[in-house]
Amino acid sequence: MDVDTRLLRYFAAVAAEGNLTRAAARLYVSQPALTKQIKQLESQLGARLFTRSWAGMTLTPAGQALAGRTPAVLAEWDRALRETKAAASRATQVLRVGFMSSAANEATQEIIAAFGRCRPGWRVDLQQAAWSDPTAGLASGDVDAALLRLPFPGQDEVRIEVLLTEPRWVVLPVTHPLAGRDQICFSELWDEPFVAAPQETGWWRDYWLATAERQGHPVRIGYVTGQPDAWLAAIANGYGIALAPESATRYYARPGLTYRPVTGVSPSQACVAWPAANDTDPVVQDFVRCCLDNKR
Repeated sequence: MDVDTRLLRYFAAVAAEGNLTRAAARLYVSQPALTKQIKQLESQLGARLFTRSWAGMTLTPAGQALAGRTPAVLAEWDRALRETKAAASRATQVLRVGFMSSAANEATQEIIAAFGRCRPGWRVDLQQAAWSDPTAGLASGDVDAALLRLPFPGQDEVRIEVLLTEPRWVVLPVTHPLAGRDQICFSELWDEPFVAAPQETGWWRDYWLATAERQGHPVRIGYVTGQPDAWLAAIANGYGIALAPESATRYYARPGLTYRPVTGVSPSQACVAWPAANDTDPVVQDFVRCCLDNKR
């Protein structure tokens, strides 16, 4: 019998959390979707894995047996997957680097050029990710390293070096009543509808909605998208507003939009991130050094 590793990951999260809601948040999926996947796994195995009650999810004897083996199975599969993909890229002298939005801003081109001088004959394959994957392929092993915005899912499980810090600004349609202000207090925006990333991105989405800085004030969602172009169009069309790094004023300037400084929200940080398994990879470490040598 072949079981999808995705189902095993879902099972492992529920087993670790003992609670569907917390496991769903950890996995960045909806609770109904997670429940469906657990039932599918139980059906495939022909065994009940959890006892469900008001107190949470308790492992059955069959669930305990599976939980004891699952972490090692997943770790070995992840290692094999990463090594296979890395070997393929090394054979063609290509370093796979994922990135979100503007990556490391203006430093990105300097980093790529420095890596080219450090590793003649090598090429950096920059792979832009949709906002539905805030790790830009790092979590799936599709890239060797990534230029990301903090926070992102699973950041405690990888290596991180911060490259730059910049304020968060607000993006408004030019017709918005506050569009002419030189500076806006974030509390003035609490009742505004926001254009948000998909719900499955979890606290990455929450960070860009600044939920921690609303003093418990609920968020209004006007539009949801995982694509930058659709995000910009939604704001220009008046479906909502959004927070963005200050550098978005340079990289995402569009007719119909204006960017304004905001007080009352923490700054944004861009970083280079890589899996711990690549600590001994000389090519990845050369790229990390090029990032640090050119950080702003």
